[in-house]
Amino acid sequence: MSRDVSSPRIGLVDYGSGNLRSVQRALEHAGADVVHVTRESEAEGCAALVVPGVGSFGDCARQLREVGLWDFLKEWLAADRPYLGICLGYQLLFETSEESPGVEGFGALQGRVVHFPRESGLKIPHMGWNQLRLTKPDDRLLKGLGENPDFYFVHSYYPVPDDESTITSTCSYGVEFAASVTRGNLSAVQFHPEKSQALGLDMLRNFIDSLASIS
Repeated sequence: MSRDVSSPRIGLVDYGSGNLRSVQRALEHAGADVVHVTRESEAEGCAALVVPGVGSFGDCARQLREVGLWDFLKEWLAADRPYLGICLGYQLLFETSEESPGVEGFGALQGRVVHFPRESGLKIPHMGWNQLRLTKPDDRLLKGLGENPDFYFVHSYYPVPDDESTITSTCSYGVEFAASVTRGNLSAVQFHPEKSQALGLDMLRNFIDSLASIS
């Protein structure tokens, strides 16, 4: 696939868990020059990092530590450098998760990750298409996506941010939960843009376009 020389270089954090190919292809289709980041040196020259995630909170944290990326990512977040978290890459931003008691997250955002209420009678995991309610429709990721865009979800846990002002959209599945957040140059989503067809690509284009305004 040919790339425009002006395409921003985005580091896709690869810690050996799951197939990142769909995320890479979506980012490239949206206009990014994607490099896999398996060690700190490979992030050199990247305008942003994207952290997807499959599996459990604890396993994800352990694997990032084992490959030597955990402290680097904490420093990247502390410096407010552009970051997009997808699914577990969103959940890891918080302090703790009910999925993995005793395992610390990045703590870049205050709050915790909780399981969907088991007494709700709903099928868990929450899997499939669902509508967002945009609390900040002018957010850099969500602008131009319509009033109630549909995105694809696969998760059993969701974050509860202490600072509700960071929440840019919510979704309802037995409970109303924070589907996306933004703070400074940090953005994260619980849904999977790479599985969300045209709207997912539009959201990734918004993220890529936003990098031009960051010095």
